[in-house]
Amino acid sequence: MPELPEVETVRRGLVPVLEGAVIKSAVANRPDLRLPIPVDFAVRLTGNRIERLTRRSKYILMECADGLVVILHLGMSGRVTITPAGAPAPTVGKHDHVVIVTDRGDHIIYNDTRRFGIITFTSLDDMDDHPLLKSIGPEPLGNQFNLDVLNAGLKGRKSSIKAALLDQKLVAGLGNIYVCEALWRAGISPKRTADSVAGKRADRLFPIIREVLTAAIEAGGSTLKDYAQVDGELGYFQHSFQAYGREGEECSKPGCGGTVARIVQSNRSTFYCPSCQR
Repeated sequence: MPELPEVETVRRGLVPVLEGAVIKSAVANRPDLRLPIPVDFAVRLTGNRIERLTRRSKYILMECADGLVVILHLGMSGRVTITPAGAPAPTVGKHDHVVIVTDRGDHIIYNDTRRFGIITFTSLDDMDDHPLLKSIGPEPLGNQFNLDVLNAGLKGRKSSIKAALLDQKLVAGLGNIYVCEALWRAGISPKRTADSVAGKRADRLFPIIREVLTAAIEAGGSTLKDYAQVDGELGYFQHSFQAYGREGEECSKPGCGGTVARIVQSNRSTFYCPSCQR
């Protein structure tokens, strides 16, 4: 599933194409994905101007001139591609579920083989109270997420630190890949209880969370299966993985000498080094 860096990369790729553009046509080629696509999808978007593209956790938000907000979640396999104005019009494939054409002539296609994505509507006035958004915690790269917030969210919590960081109410957008990488860099075992990380360990972990996410965004995200940037280019942060997917390999931390292991936590694979992550 695309995580925060991948979603932010897609958002940034869409900004120069959609912000300020008027939607010439909008077509939904099926009635639903994980949730129903609004029946008035074409009517509400056609002729509307996209004023701003923002992101909340793993959701891309398209804010329109009339107050409409389109919520997009890529699900497990969702991809957004752009065919720029002047290029031959793209051929719409079986899994190309939404096609948007702007007044500039750009084609934006949402493709989702597994159909776990979401495209739905809210409004600027109601956005913060929308069921998909209202319980999400602070953005890890934003000013509302700081060391005090992290410590407060960890204190008294008996779940594993891995499970705590995946809780979107604690911090928004962190996923399995980047939690594994952050914990490896911080030298913290994913099996350690969250409350035992509060304090000195959290002092190490907090800046590393931001470092990992920032580096991943700069690398265009991580391509493991379906993900690609809007221009079709693959992300390449996967080449920087030190823990995720490296089961059985020697730990790359200088002087460690341990071996990366895989365990299952909450039905998800966790990769870590038992020797240097304590």
